[in-house]
Amino acid sequence: MVVYGRNAVHEALRGPREVQHVWATASAAAEPWLAAAAAGRRVDVNVVADGDWVQRRAGSPDHQGVCAQVAAYRYADADELLRVRRPLIVALDEIQDPQNLGAIVRTAECAGATGVVIPERRSAEVTAAVCKASAGAVEHLPIARVRNLADFLVEARDAGAWCYGAEGVGGRPYTSIDYAGAGVVLVLGSEGRGLRPRVAASCDGLVALPLRGQIESLNVSAAASALIYEIVRQRDAADRAAR
Repeated sequence: MVVYGRNAVHEALRGPREVQHVWATASAAAEPWLAAAAAGRRVDVNVVADGDWVQRRAGSPDHQGVCAQVAAYRYADADELLRVRRPLIVALDEIQDPQNLGAIVRTAECAGATGVVIPERRSAEVTAAVCKASAGAVEHLPIARVRNLADFLVEARDAGAWCYGAEGVGGRPYTSIDYAGAGVVLVLGSEGRGLRPRVAASCDGLVALPLRGQIESLNVSAAASALIYEIVRQRDAADRAAR
């Protein structure tokens, strides 16, 4: 895989994946962060003629003057995510837009989530575009793929986690749920149709964000941000109270 963009390359150099080659324009190669990060991994930075060369290697015009060849992305084991004490897992039901997947992974990593779970089929995978959209967060946050998301939710409930699906209409107010006491799996549906019926039925409850304007729905990555940080807020408050 060739990842591109400053943040994606920087985090690849900081993360566990093998970085085999780095290519950069003269201006990008002169940036201190790149020299320091590449030296830390003992990888040479190959200076190329211009941005067009990087674009051809990266396959995208959004390269910001730098790209790197890295090892294939290694997905995590979903069962291992469930074995974490009081996990916070974000499960995505057929999210197909790489930008949305990357944005959700970025929020989840920044919020300290345990990991993200995606289906093996009809879902965006971890590609170079997702690496770029996540600002490199994919290098640090475990992402697992499962054959059947509804079955995973049943396993999560059996492991003691509560599963809450985001539903635009008919869900309980998102602040009315107690997220602090046990593990939580937050489930978000696809950009067009939301949660599939069997996935929704596998949740312990459905939650909704208030929509007070004229637009009928939030972008799924925006909804994920609001819901993830409400879970984190409640957990932080409970932890402070327990001290």
